[in-house]
Amino acid sequence: MAVIKRGHSTDVISSSVPLQILFYLNMFYYIFYFLATLLMIIYKSTVFSYPDSNLAVDLALLFIMVLLEVIRLYMGVSGNLTEDKTALAASLILSFGSIILSVYFLVWQTYVLWADEIISIILLVFYSLEDLLKFAAIASFASPSTSIDRTDTCR
Repeated sequence: MAVIKRGHSTDVISSSVPLQILFYLNMFYYIFYFLATLLMIIYKSTVFSYPDSNLAVDLALLFIMVLLEVIRLYMGVSGNLTEDKTALAASLILSFGSIILSVYFLVWQTYVLWADEIISIILLVFYSLEDLLKFAAIASFASPSTSIDRTDTCR
C-alpha cells in the first residue's frame, strides 16, 4: 500500500502488487499451457485412435478457454490497477469457468497424459493463488480508507 501526497490530501493506493505479479506470470504460463495442450492433442490424435467428434470437442474447449482466459486476465489486471471491485469480481467469476475447463483437461478429456496432469495442476495452483489474492484485494478496495488527511502546519 502506497501513500501519495497531492497538495494537502493523501490518496491511498491499495492495488495488490502480488496479485499483479501473479497475473503477469499467469499470462506467460497460459501461453505455454495453450501451446503444450495443443501440441499434445495433435500428438494424441496421430498416435492414438482419437474419435473425430472428441477431437473437435477438445479443440473447441481449448479455444474457448483461450478466449475466457484473455477476458479474465484483462478484467483482473484492469480491475487491480484501477481498484475497480466490479472488474475484479468479474475476473473472479470468470476464473470459475477457467477452473472447470482446466479440470476438464486434467480429468475428462479423451486421453490424459502425465504431462497434461502436471501442467493442469500447475495452472490450477495459479488460479487458486490468484483467487485468494482477488478476494483480499476486493476486501481492501471495499474497506473505507483509514488514512488521515493532514495539513502541513509545521514549516
